[in-house]
This record gives sequence, C-alpha cells and structure tokens, in this order.
Amino acid sequence: MVRTGSASVTAGPTLAVVAREAGVSVPTASKVVNGREDVAPETRRRVTEALDRLGYVRRPRFDTVRTPRLVDLVVHSLDSSWSGAVLHGVEEAAHDAGLDVIVSAAGPSRTRSGHPQRGWLDKLSARGSAGVLFNLAELTESQYAWLDQHRIPYVMIDPVLEPPPGVVSVGAANWQGGVTATEHLLSLGHERIAVIAGPRHKLCSSARVAGYRSALASAGLRQRPEYLRYADFDEATGLLRMRELLDLPEPPTAVFVCSDSMALGAYEALAERGLKVPYDISVVGFDDLPEARWATPPLTTVRQPLAEMASTALRLLVRMMDGHRPEGTRTELSTRLVERASTAPPGG
Repeated sequence: MVRTGSASVTAGPTLAVVAREAGVSVPTASKVVNGREDVAPETRRRVTEALDRLGYVRRPRFDTVRTPRLVDLVVHSLDSSWSGAVLHGVEEAAHDAGLDVIVSAAGPSRTRSGHPQRGWLDKLSARGSAGVLFNLAELTESQYAWLDQHRIPYVMIDPVLEPPPGVVSVGAANWQGGVTATEHLLSLGHERIAVIAGPRHKLCSSARVAGYRSALASAGLRQRPEYLRYADFDEATGLLRMRELLDLPEPPTAVFVCSDSMALGAYEALAERGLKVPYDISVVGFDDLPEARWATPPLTTVRQPLAEMASTALRLLVRMMDGHRPEGTRTELSTRLVERASTAPPGG
C-alpha cells in the first residue's frame, strides 16, 4: 500500500472485474477502455457504466515515466472569472518555477450512472505529468486511491468537500470572512440580516454560514431560520432565494450573499420589486470577482485571494514533487472586506 497525500489505499478493480460486471469479454472491455470504434453502442454503454460504477481508471502505460516539468491543473470549469483568477495565479507561479501547465475542465458532468467523469485521469495517465492541482474538484474515493497508488503528488485548491486525512489543500479563511461580512452589516445598525448560502454540503459554504451565525451570536441576536437560504453559487439561484426573502412577512434589511455571482442575482430580484441597493436593502457578497466592481452600485464584498491561493498551491506542489512534505496539510489565506456602495444603514 502507498501513502502520498491521503489514507492508505489498495489497487482498484481489474479489467476482468469490469468485463464481468458488464457481461462482456475482457477483450471487448479493453476495446472500450482504449477508444476502439468496433464496439456496438449498447455494449459500449454497458462497459462505460461498469467502468464508472466500479471506479476503474486506465493505468499508465509507463508507470515509472514522468515528465518532470509538466503539471496538470484540473478546474471545475473555464467559463468564469473565478477560473480566470486561479489560472493567473498558477501561470505566474509556474513561470517562476520553470514548469509547463496543462489545463483540463472536469466540469460538473456525470455519467448515466451518476458518477463523475473520469476523462482527466485517462489524460493524466497518457501525459505522465509530475503532479496535479485540483480546483473545486469533487474526487471519488477511487480517484484519490488511483493518485496515491501511482505516487502522483497533488494539491487541492479550495476543496468542495473535506478531503481525506493527509491530503494537502489551500483555501481561504471562509469562517472569518462570514464573520467580517456580518459584523460590517451589524456595525451599520442592521439586525434583520439574512444569508444566501451555497450548497449545504460544500465546505466553504458551511464555514461562511458558521461565521455569520457566530457574528450574530456575539451581537446578542438570534439567527432567524427563515433568513437562511441555500442556493447553488450562481446568479439564477441567487435570484430565486432573494425573491423568497422578499416574500417574507418581515423581509430582511440586509443580506450577506455567499458569492458575488449569487449577489448579482439578488440585485436582479431587488430591481424586479423596484427596490434600490443600498437604500432599501444592503447587500454584501463574497469573492471580489471583477463583476463586483462593475455592478450598479459596486458591490461590497469579502475578497478571497484566488490568485494567491493558486500560486501557493503550485509552490506546495513543487516541493512535494521534489520529495518534501508540507508541515501541515491545510493552508488558509486571509480574507478581507472590500467596502463599496452596496451597504448603508437601514433606511438609506
């Protein structure tokens, strides 16, 4: 067994096990794994679902061969300002270290059986990269196991879920950011403060909500259950959750929105009702993406240092590639409030 960043692991399923699960021969399963065209569509579907269900990942053809100056960056998507900031941070640090970086978009896609796509692991196998950075990635147990089994160093940037023990990660001080955002609204005189959080299961979202609750408790205020709404870190669900808050018998006078994208959705909901920010309701976001500065009015938000998080993760990865283990597994960079024009005392 091997230990390179998470718990001890054992080898994954063999191709023979996959073939038996799919009800095909081993040669047929091998054709699917290697992308051969001479396989019936229905057979390909059964084998692919068995591969994903069992967590099989194609082994590298040259298990001991690595390209020492090549690393992979696996991101959730490439169509956001968030990804742009992460790419910028990795690019600068990689240039300083003399590394080349390959970027892959893992995306939120799922197979028909509901398991995450494994395409990036197959590409990693073929390239022989010396290490991997994961940004907002949700890895399965078998994917962690595969990386450890093949002794590939990896670092998580802002992991979605709590990573296994021993996995190295870099993130922001989300709890403190939630405290800071809420204390800012309290200092302006707001008491009816709502929060639009990200998904319940996401690590950063739960930490920001915990900070919000802590700040309210320190101020002697009870958190009202109806003022907590969960969304999906996007503009569309931010719009829906803000509408729900405005429909309450006693709507909030301020709202802490746990991402800038959701805050823009909240802006839209307020505009629909003819309400103005901050005269009718104050809004604080989280991230400090470029869109926060462009909003009307410009958005007060908690800045998390995305580029710095990415560059720190790359530097940690380089040390791991050189055989050094970090002193700790979790590195947190500080957040800070950026005050703009979207917050004011209640009533303007």
